[in-house]
Amino acid sequence: MRIFLAGASGAIGRRLTPLLLAAGHTVSGTTRSAGKAEELHARGVEAVVVDVFDAAALRDAVVRARPEVVIHQLTDLPQVFDRARLAAALVGNARLRIEGTANLVAAAIAGGARRLIAQSIAFAYVAGPEPHRESDPLASAAGESPDAISVRGVRALENAVVNARGMVGIVLRYGWLYGPGTWNTPSARAPLHIDAAAHAALLAVTRGAPGIYNIAEDDGAVTIEKARKELGFDPGFRLAS
Repeated sequence: MRIFLAGASGAIGRRLTPLLLAAGHTVSGTTRSAGKAEELHARGVEAVVVDVFDAAALRDAVVRARPEVVIHQLTDLPQVFDRARLAAALVGNARLRIEGTANLVAAAIAGGARRLIAQSIAFAYVAGPEPHRESDPLASAAGESPDAISVRGVRALENAVVNARGMVGIVLRYGWLYGPGTWNTPSARAPLHIDAAAHAALLAVTRGAPGIYNIAEDDGAVTIEKARKELGFDPGFRLAS
């Protein structure tokens, strides 16, 4: 199938690309950097240099690619953890989830995509009994705290994806990512190795009904029963190299 991968040069995108290509898919992948475009070409990806906030350019890129599936793995977070910059980074990431996702959904519709897969987070639930199911409410988005700003972004992204007109919208609520290219260790609640995150997106290309799926390790923080059953998700998946 023809895949349009938004965020192909990001932490998950770099792990997802070889999985998609090995499965026989044709991949167009976005980056904002001409230098990273060369890396994508070298890996067998049709690189697209575009800014997701440029709605017209993004629409044109998706229409040219004619994808059957669009995958949203975009984030706007620094590659190296810096606590002093984190609050500002979360604001930028929320803007990407709100405005960038809206632009990508519109582009996917214009390009005739049949399926839209997007990453969200599995650690935005309101405090309460665990494990959290996908139907549990999210935390409050009121106020200007970093958590509230993040939740507003999450709500906007998820609503845009699951309500995308004319296509199957799938939201993958990822746990705390660890592994190559991430900040974290597997000590957090609801951890998720980045390879398992990438593999879940590959599975969602051909499996799963529209809706939201918790994607994490089975440590009791969130239930992953739905993802196991409908997607065939395995939190133990790792790339061979």
